[in-house]
Amino acid sequence: MSGDWITREDLEAELRATVGDPDGAVAAARPRLAAVGIAVGVVVVAAVYLAGRRAGRRRSTVVEVRRI
Repeated sequence: MSGDWITREDLEAELRATVGDPDGAVAAARPRLAAVGIAVGVVVVAAVYLAGRRAGRRRSTVVEVRRI
């Protein structure tokens, strides 16, 4: 090695260049993205629940008990 050590400042500068400004466009859109993500999650869970109920009704056996 020629003595070129990687310093903390070098790492921070490279990370900021890669990720960008923490208060930039991603930070501004984060609440909207979170709301959309939650809404999509709720729709997916509801669809899976309803599909499972329907499959359960089709496969369930009806047992009729009569007293003699």
